[in-house]
Amino acid sequence: MRPLRFQPRTLLHAASNDSAPYPHFKVWEILRCGVAPSQSRKVSPFANDYLDNGNNKMAIQQADKLLKKHKDLHCAKVLKAIGLQRTGKQDEAFSLAQEVTTLEPTDDNSLQALTILYREMHRPELVTKLYEAAVKKVPLSEEYHSHLFMAYARVGDYKKMQQAGMALYKIVPKNPYYFWSVMSLVMQAISAKDEKLAQTMFLPLAERMVEKMVKEEKIEAEAEVQLYFMILERLGKCEEALDVIRGPLGEKLTSELQSRERKCMMLYTRLERWPECNALAQKLLLKNPDDWQFYPSYFDSLFHLMDQSWSPSEDGEHCSEGSVHHTVAEVVRFVEERIKVEDEKDSRSLRGPYLARLELMHRLRERGYPEENLPGEPLDLMVQFFRKFGDKPCCITDLKIYLHLLTPDQHVQFINRLSEMVPLGEQGEDGFAFPEDTKSLQRHLCVCQLSRALGLHHSLDVSGKLRLIAELKAHYHHGLKFGMAGSSALKTELQFSDMYCLMAAHVYIDLWTETGDEDMVWQCLGLLEEGLSHSSSNAQFKLLLLRLYCRLGSFEPVVDLYSSLDAKHIQHDTIGFLLTRYAESLGQFSAASQSCNFSLRFFHSNQKDTSEYIIQAYKYGAFEKIPEFIALRNRLNQSLHFAQVRTERMLLDLFLEADVVLSLEESVKAMSLSSEEDDVPWDTLRDNRDLTVFTNWDPKQRSKKRTHMFVFFFPFCPFPPLYRQLTDEQRTRSLEEEKAWLRIRSLTLRLLASLTPSGHAASQQNSEMSNENGVGDRSSLHRSLLSQLNQTLHAAAQIAEKQIQYPLLGPPSTRLASALSIGSCHCQAAALQLSVHLQELESAGLDESSELQIQICNVFKSLVVQLQEILNKSKGDLLEMKESKLKTQPSLLENLVFFLETVSIVLWSASYCAKILRPLKTSLQKKKKKKKDANTAMPLVVCGFQELTGNLQDLLTQAVEHIRGQESGITALKLASLTLEGCSREEASFTKAAMDKVQSSYLRSLQEVGDLLKKRTETIKNLKI
Repeated sequence: MRPLRFQPRTLLHAASNDSAPYPHFKVWEILRCGVAPSQSRKVSPFANDYLDNGNNKMAIQQADKLLKKHKDLHCAKVLKAIGLQRTGKQDEAFSLAQEVTTLEPTDDNSLQALTILYREMHRPELVTKLYEAAVKKVPLSEEYHSHLFMAYARVGDYKKMQQAGMALYKIVPKNPYYFWSVMSLVMQAISAKDEKLAQTMFLPLAERMVEKMVKEEKIEAEAEVQLYFMILERLGKCEEALDVIRGPLGEKLTSELQSRERKCMMLYTRLERWPECNALAQKLLLKNPDDWQFYPSYFDSLFHLMDQSWSPSEDGEHCSEGSVHHTVAEVVRFVEERIKVEDEKDSRSLRGPYLARLELMHRLRERGYPEENLPGEPLDLMVQFFRKFGDKPCCITDLKIYLHLLTPDQHVQFINRLSEMVPLGEQGEDGFAFPEDTKSLQRHLCVCQLSRALGLHHSLDVSGKLRLIAELKAHYHHGLKFGMAGSSALKTELQFSDMYCLMAAHVYIDLWTETGDEDMVWQCLGLLEEGLSHSSSNAQFKLLLLRLYCRLGSFEPVVDLYSSLDAKHIQHDTIGFLLTRYAESLGQFSAASQSCNFSLRFFHSNQKDTSEYIIQAYKYGAFEKIPEFIALRNRLNQSLHFAQVRTERMLLDLFLEADVVLSLEESVKAMSLSSEEDDVPWDTLRDNRDLTVFTNWDPKQRSKKRTHMFVFFFPFCPFPPLYRQLTDEQRTRSLEEEKAWLRIRSLTLRLLASLTPSGHAASQQNSEMSNENGVGDRSSLHRSLLSQLNQTLHAAAQIAEKQIQYPLLGPPSTRLASALSIGSCHCQAAALQLSVHLQELESAGLDESSELQIQICNVFKSLVVQLQEILNKSKGDLLEMKESKLKTQPSLLENLVFFLETVSIVLWSASYCAKILRPLKTSLQKKKKKKKDANTAMPLVVCGFQELTGNLQDLLTQAVEHIRGQESGITALKLASLTLEGCSREEASFTKAAMDKVQSSYLRSLQEVGDLLKKRTETIKNLKI
């Protein structure tokens, strides 16, 4: 069978797989083909040593030398343009490229070089025009037509793709080209805004095109059948699709196991043909009783048949697929027979039938089926499952989802019965008995995890939990010998006993949450650091360390932890929030930039990469994947995390550079930031966060009953546990909170951008002139944005009032509640409101605006008061030692960052005020000179502004002195002198190492915040009027 694949014959397709913009693409291969051998020897160093190795300036020089001798050498011009593009001279590069493009070149080398350049410029639409011209001049070129099709694919022009595919097929009648055109019709249907148009025009036309090939018996490849099935499925023609799958064409579906059967099952379900669904599931389960995907279909069909009171026909025929099980007794018997077969096997039993029995039990209980008719007692069935599979790591995940079948009274009994099946050695001096091999260890570990999942760990009192931690740590250290036994073990391999360490860390977190004793979190950090030293690739250790360090306000160790996770592709979207949430708020701005870049680099490459995936799908005939790639691209473009990181990164750049390195206006211009455009897709935002990334054994509901553990635990103190799994309501509230904070930040960013137009610098007394210059429009836009910000702050206050608390292993709270409670948001809004008052003052002039000047001066005074309150709430000891215990107050650091952000915005607003007040003051002084007015008193607003700048100077001085004091105090702490109770020397060393990291991180944060505040102090000198 000939595969549906287009084999490229040019370097362009070979290079199209690179995710980077052709950094290692040997442009010498292109240039060599376009010049004579004598010339090629002269320019070889240019191609090989300069452009390909990143020496773009020398490449440009060599291209210029070549062009002096050969003025019309297109390739040399384009390669020079590539060099210019890579040195940041985009305008020159574009001009040179357009010069060649207007000549409509048809040589393969110039076209490929231009394609590379336009893709580096992110202008794929220009490639289409390039090949459109080439196809007109060389209409019978298969190669250029195929390049034109792929160029259309990169810009998503499905209609032109359809036309290009048919044009290709007419030139070279190959099936792949024909079905490219068909798939482009399907994509028109998928992307059509009018569903009726898709169902009445695009899909029927695609169906007729495929049917023509079917009638002519020209269907050759599996991909063509898959496409035919996709079209029928989207048209809702399930019967016709079923005929295709069960007919001769279905025999071509061979690339995936049971592909035909799965498609038939899906169609039977859609058609609600439950007898066939049931019978087919039976046959497939008889072949492979461990294939879980067919058990749900088997059970679902049973209950649908029961609801319909279905029974076989009088002649005894069930359905075309065979016999049907339409009663619970028949299904129970079928499952029990599969279990019996497994029990009688000499080899290892399969888990599927045993899990199927538990699943059936769960579903029968949900339907209120009588207990006496159930296939056994849940406790006994789970004990039997543990007996067979308890030594497998998957046992805990298998049983965990069925623990709800047990009554609360059975929890301890269940654990005790499992414990009896765990072979342990003799008890040691510490009273603990340990497993002697890895299988016993796995069984014991499973029992411990099930105990926590049932809430028995949470029910212990403080002493009981400390005893539990000691036991878990002992088992962890004992289990390390199994992992270290083989000297050939790789560093990336995990230890068998890692889960003991992780569970002990969770119990430490329970104690920290319940008692507030910070010693617990320090010992938890030490334990996790020790675990990471033995299992350097354990992602759960890294994730939990990352969360705890952030909760303690320590960001410095987090960047390396996240980097070592080696997040791939979409993980930057699903778990990136763990890093970026704390990036800026903890005062390490350089690390924050790096953190944002982790995510933005992925999102920015998404559009280009997805286009390449689509092209590869066309080339290899993976048509069913193309809609999935499009959906993935849309999902990422609409990602909440993408919008957050993009907004925070631009704000961060302003806080770091605006009026420090560049002026605010230059910074806004460099970012191409527009106050008029809201680039956040609010209506289609997608929450792609993975909120279950942490391993979590917490029960869903609280255990209110007093419990006793036979093997592991002591009686407990009955206070309600605080740790539970994330609820659906908390997920919803978290998303609502994230959107509210994003809206505040986005509006703040746009308002800052609206301060920058240079038209405000001159006096605009004439309203018509104001409108001509756009000042009136900017004023109305600024007012509109302020109104939106105030409305958003009001709505955000209502969200904050709910005081939603999330589990520590759930989503982190945003900065919203802290920003509102400290007054940062309202102070920023008041500062941004100043521009409106100053525009009114500019129109009225200084002579007749006394009331307005008083109002503006009151705002000046209010801003100083609010900033002082924010600074006061930032004062206190970040890190202190009390009674030989180390205490942290990370909220003070976050408040200090709020002060920095707020004072920066106040200074930008003050700078805007200065631009308007300077010409007004100068104009007033000129008038007084003409009138020979002896009154030298300054206008009220000018005095108020001078007072504001002086107060801001004092506030910044206070803040810098406070930071200097904190740095001295934290540096003076002697952490080595701390005595850690209940820790061995090795454990204490890891704990103190964690403390050192927090201390170092605090100092780094204070240094960066202090440096930025000092730079802001310098900018006040520019506010003199």
